[in-house]
Amino acid sequence: MEDFMLLRYDLQWFAKEGPGGEKTEPATEKKLSDARKEGQVAKSKEISTAVGLFALFLVLKIWAGTMGRQFIETFHFVYSQISDFIRQPDGFVPVRDFCNLINTALLRILLILLPLLAVGLVAGFLIEVVQVQWKPTTKPLKPKASKLNPVKGFKRFFSKEKLVDLLKAVIKLTMIGYVAYTTLVDQIPTLFLLYDMKLISAIQTFGNIIINLGLKISAFFAIIGLADYAYQKWKFKEDMKMTKQEVKDEWKNAEGDPQIKSKQRRRMQEASRRRMMSSVPQADVVITNPTHFAVALKYDPEVFDAPYVLAKGEDFLALRIREEAYSHDVEVVENKPLARMLYYNVELGAMIPPELYSTVAEILAVIYNKRNLA
Repeated sequence: MEDFMLLRYDLQWFAKEGPGGEKTEPATEKKLSDARKEGQVAKSKEISTAVGLFALFLVLKIWAGTMGRQFIETFHFVYSQISDFIRQPDGFVPVRDFCNLINTALLRILLILLPLLAVGLVAGFLIEVVQVQWKPTTKPLKPKASKLNPVKGFKRFFSKEKLVDLLKAVIKLTMIGYVAYTTLVDQIPTLFLLYDMKLISAIQTFGNIIINLGLKISAFFAIIGLADYAYQKWKFKEDMKMTKQEVKDEWKNAEGDPQIKSKQRRRMQEASRRRMMSSVPQADVVITNPTHFAVALKYDPEVFDAPYVLAKGEDFLALRIREEAYSHDVEVVENKPLARMLYYNVELGAMIPPELYSTVAEILAVIYNKRNLA
């Protein structure tokens, strides 16, 4: 016989999820809403970058000529003012005048760059709205102690998300390098001609090359962004999944514990039955099956134009109604078809239907005659 070494192990080692089972259930509306309030949404930074870059270079392509002229005008303005400072009689340049000149130059430059800034801001805003809709929240800005935990930070550094980000960065750098290389290789003959061009023409030519390169890079970024957006949507959906126990717990919190609600229903039913049984002594007659059903009727012209149901019950409750009727000298009449018809078709506190008027009237007439004779 060979000796075998027994190993002790914990089956929890093989569990993929914590208590509650595996996350297989789609996220509920409440969980998605709570995640949205916490700033957790499915969006891609890559597609935002792509749209921003594309808008920037597109405006540059359209606005570059005007911007160039405005920059030259600003340069001439500043240069002419500097010459005025130099020609001061005492050779001393007032600090205030020099600061005013710098401020004017900066303001002109800002106005020249304003279309680029505005387009970048609007493009970034619109792409965010398209991705996650408009619902701002300040919760992501609040400091959290968990973010300062070095152990968790170290784990996040080597997490699957970081590996995916690294892979995306490598792909982006590779594609940018490839696009830049192929574009510049095609423009090498033009680049060699820059030495023979005038300064303005050289700047325009080089600017067109850079802008076209930027548009191509933006297009490749858009492809990466769309793929990343699809991945982020899938990842967010997977991360938001819930276990069956989580769904049950959320339902309990939203709707109330079923056991507590069941107890409340029982208490309400018991209270309703007590009120119903207390009204049996006021009945004119109790129609029975005789053992399965019992329906207590009363006729009061001041309340309804026809007899109405004061109480009704089945089996044990029917027995209780009969006992209550006997103890208070309420007439009990056996009529199986009528008892079943009343029990199944007339609600508590409602009048009997017209088709039963004659049958019930005959019974009540007999009962009233007995009372008169008595």
